[in-house]
Amino acid sequence: MFLTDSYNRPVTNLRISLTARCNLKCKYCHREGEVSPKDEMSLDDISEILKTAAKFNMNSVKLTGGEPTMRKDIVDIIHSVPKSMEASMTTNGTLLAPIAQDLKDAGLSRVNISIDSLNREKYKEISGLDYLPRVLDGIDAAIDANLTPVKLNVVLLKDFNENEIEDFISYAGKKKDVILQFIELMDLNSDEKKSQIHSLEEDLEKRAKTIITRRMHHRKKYCIEGAEVEIVRPMHNNEFCAFCNRLRVTSDGELKPCLLRHDNHINIKGKRGAELESLFELAVSKREPFFK
Repeated sequence: MFLTDSYNRPVTNLRISLTARCNLKCKYCHREGEVSPKDEMSLDDISEILKTAAKFNMNSVKLTGGEPTMRKDIVDIIHSVPKSMEASMTTNGTLLAPIAQDLKDAGLSRVNISIDSLNREKYKEISGLDYLPRVLDGIDAAIDANLTPVKLNVVLLKDFNENEIEDFISYAGKKKDVILQFIELMDLNSDEKKSQIHSLEEDLEKRAKTIITRRMHHRKKYCIEGAEVEIVRPMHNNEFCAFCNRLRVTSDGELKPCLLRHDNHINIKGKRGAELESLFELAVSKREPFFK
């Protein structure tokens, strides 16, 4: 059985925030839209949610945070993902290197690693800590463990890291199985960010030797100087919403039909069986595009 909302969008992907905790203090972080999280879900809660998602033929799950590797049971959580679902994770990479192979052995398929500067001082300024060397080690460890393709998430920050675009393209072009993602800063009141990301995409389109259009969100991938580069525009983007296939779960156990809304959450913590299934169906019925 598949879940499809009233806009005929099938829900095939689950996105679970495992914790609101993080060891960094990035100034722009939206923490998956969590406003005031309470207690984290238990491993048993997460396992039941994953089983229910698999019953509805959801074929992939992305584990996020906060920083998911701060959970001491992260390897056990990966083990609990049903075999029918691909498991991926978004991480800041600072704690990844020592456990990358364990995560792969547990069933994790790939990782997204957030890195907003290749300059050590700039990285410290945005994140609050001098952890860039740890992140770079985490990227290499992920590649070595075959957690690939490793996607590097770079949030574009005006007057901060715009001058590093070429450095990032060069860095990604020298790495095997790496995709570079430049991400629009999520600021509902900023038209300036909108024009900034559009200008970058126009430049990439002129320079690319090959352009591939991905099925999901119709997002384009630009092949430049050995690097694969994508632009992620969640803001002011009706295509992003029109093709959304995600259902989110907050770290304290609430189903979240839309990242940008906070008024339609459904609590599922501790729920099991038929009751949990019906709450999944209710959440999907509440889905509607934020940008139309």
